[in-house]
Amino acid sequence: MREQELWAKLKKALGDPYYLVWTEQACVPGLDSKTVRQALDSGLNCKKIWRAVWSFLELDEKEK
Repeated sequence: MREQELWAKLKKALGDPYYLVWTEQACVPGLDSKTVRQALDSGLNCKKIWRAVWSFLELDEKEK
């Protein structure tokens, strides 16, 4: 998954413009309690980030 696709999925799941704030402030347990932005900055794989967010938000299986 490319970063652009990750951002699109986050926007769809959380809404615009809230997803931008959420990715800067919400600490995701599946990312060692990092924010999405911190995980991206540390070089974590976008697919792993999305799966952690998906699990944390308890999104529908079809969104996986």
